[in-house]
Amino acid sequence: MHSSFRSTLISCADQPNPLPARPTYWKTSLTLAALLLTACGSTPLPPWPSTPPSGHRTNAPAPLPPRAQKGTVVPTPLGQPPSQHADVVSSPLPQPTPLVVRDEGPMVPPYGDAVAARFPDPSTAYSTPGLTPDRRAFTTNAELGQWLKSLADTPSRSATHTKLLHLGDSQRGEPIWGLLVTHAPSADPAALDASGRPTVVLIGQQHGDEPAGSEALLVVSRELTQGLLEPLLSRINVVVVPRANPDGAEVGTRVTANGVDMNRDHLLLNTPEARALAKVVNDYRPILVMDAHEYTVAGRYLKKFNAIQRYDALLQYTTTANYPEFLTKASQEWYYQPMVTALKSQGLTSELYYTTPTNLDDKQVSMGGTQPDTGRNVNGLKNAVSLLVETRGVGIGRMHIQRRVHSQVTAITSALRSTADRAANLEQVRSFVSRDVSAQACRDQVVVEAAATPTQRDLIFLDPDTGADRTIHVNWNSSLALRTIKSRPRPCGYWLAAGSTDAVERLKLLGLQVMRVAEPGSMVAETYRETSRGTAERQDVIGTIAGNSDIVRVQVSTVRSAVDAPAGSFYVPLNQPRANLAVAALEPDTQNSYFANHVIADLDQTARVMSNPSLVFEETE
Repeated sequence: MHSSFRSTLISCADQPNPLPARPTYWKTSLTLAALLLTACGSTPLPPWPSTPPSGHRTNAPAPLPPRAQKGTVVPTPLGQPPSQHADVVSSPLPQPTPLVVRDEGPMVPPYGDAVAARFPDPSTAYSTPGLTPDRRAFTTNAELGQWLKSLADTPSRSATHTKLLHLGDSQRGEPIWGLLVTHAPSADPAALDASGRPTVVLIGQQHGDEPAGSEALLVVSRELTQGLLEPLLSRINVVVVPRANPDGAEVGTRVTANGVDMNRDHLLLNTPEARALAKVVNDYRPILVMDAHEYTVAGRYLKKFNAIQRYDALLQYTTTANYPEFLTKASQEWYYQPMVTALKSQGLTSELYYTTPTNLDDKQVSMGGTQPDTGRNVNGLKNAVSLLVETRGVGIGRMHIQRRVHSQVTAITSALRSTADRAANLEQVRSFVSRDVSAQACRDQVVVEAAATPTQRDLIFLDPDTGADRTIHVNWNSSLALRTIKSRPRPCGYWLAAGSTDAVERLKLLGLQVMRVAEPGSMVAETYRETSRGTAERQDVIGTIAGNSDIVRVQVSTVRSAVDAPAGSFYVPLNQPRANLAVAALEPDTQNSYFANHVIADLDQTARVMSNPSLVFEETE
């Protein structure tokens, strides 16, 4: 039986705290009522901490990354997997195409000895199954599971608790494994909340042809459970997901088994792989999500610029519309700057992340995209610091693999230490941001669509013949300065027709509260009137996004009127911390919206609610 209530306006002095300890707490009727309150004013800005907490130095060079243990023994194969699987939304997916593992023999290097000499191996020698000398294959998914199970089964010499997590299965039935490492008394998410320590989620190999992040996260998981990173657990909890795309990793392809780029699927959630990551973020509410990738080294750069990529690591944080300013500031000052310093201390070079289109006639260079579809941007709109680390690896096989892993381990170690050093500050910022986003409902403007700012920049590449530095002046699209393309008055919430159950399931998996209308009523809303329509492909800064069908590109105007809300329809309030994800999904005239991507079939199935509705609601399952 669902509990129902009638929304009521109360004074600001009596308004409940809109930020619960966990999203599941929103199921109580009192908190649901609070979510519908008109915002009483902007939340006061907390003072920005200008210096690290006493006893910690966030801007100092990070110590050497942990040295790998020689002769690591991988345990015997796993037995039965854990009985509890992650709950994920089920909806039809394109049929996976057959995967064929090809042994193509030794790779022909895309550059000569002069360039290779610029990337000597580090003094640290890392050891994982896939880093064994003379081995041609990287760590298999079975070996990865064995590695994590070995760590989970090893008795701790301290207060460390570990738990092997079966987060879900890939499209071909491969398990997606994770490892939780904590000093909390148990591995239950509620115990992690009660510990008062922020949680970090580390993700590797969303793209199957980018192996260094996965190998690095095996090293990091070992050092967290029984090595040099274990002391950090007195201040943070960590969830490690070394391989998010096991099917792509098996055959060395970027995409999932059905051809989808899963790192453009975090708003739509079409793939089970992206849904598994969404479930992790919902369960553990991380303050930091870090995504380990690799980038193309030669390829189109060699063809366009006659140059080779130079940097050991390319770095970027969340850059999308409506990302809270304080989280951008925390990303820049507390993570990006210390990470650059840590890499430099290891003799590793870094730059802001950039890429170039696959169209060889287009020589623009762009930072990572501004669309709310990547893990970096979607997790940012969940009010986390969300970082991308890309090392030089795509197209060079196993070349420089120790250096690539060293770069990842150095960057990840820096991020973990920054989180530990700033734990109290980060929780203060997240608390403020969550309340501030909630308080913006029914107020001011919201950005519906934004774009990078065209400018120019000098980038340092390598001469493919001599290996010498070569500066190239490029047209540069900066994601650090967003241009507003389209904005509208921020609604109080969104109404969805009763038939929008697919959209509702996805919104809930994004961590949004969705309520069902229990009794029919009316509300003041804006409906969408179509002014033009066409079809197109979803585009990213590198070109067409893989694995997506044509989208509906529609232009709309809005019409305000009284709208009937039948029983069984849905309401998504914006007086909640992740409200900006609802904006990204439900404004129809963007390329990532649920309407454009056929999750919502018709414009008349949704409306922008412009004043708090006096309706009776019930919880959705």
